[in-house]
Amino acid sequence: MESCIFCRILEGRAPASIVYEDETCVAFMDIQPVNPGHVLVIPRTHASCLSELSEDVGTSMFKVGMRIAGALKRSGLLCEGVNFYLVDGEAAGQEVDHVHLHIFPRFAGDGFGLRFGPDYGKMLSRSSLDEVAIKIKDAMPRT
Repeated sequence: MESCIFCRILEGRAPASIVYEDETCVAFMDIQPVNPGHVLVIPRTHASCLSELSEDVGTSMFKVGMRIAGALKRSGLLCEGVNFYLVDGEAAGQEVDHVHLHIFPRFAGDGFGLRFGPDYGKMLSRSSLDEVAIKIKDAMPRT
């Protein structure tokens, strides 16, 4: 896709600091890092959202992410923990219309955090949880 910055990176038409690549995924440094060592893992095939990816490609992305997480801890960078962060859709905060998994090192006092809505922390009844679970279960693809 001409307008997709990640596709341009994959085609060699935009620069990237590559950390890892194979036939399925490419991992490179985020240009606006949460912390030093912030890496993005993307599939080689363009997909706007997770549901457009094959399970094999999604699995590969997370396997690569796991390897990068271990490397971050061994790298000498400040890394007391690691976050995996994937947003799927504009309402979730996705800014680039190409699936990407963020892997970034964390350390005490780094300032990163998530904000929760006003209903976060309110316990739901088991019947409410069961009702939502049934809706999700019924919408799951059959394998």
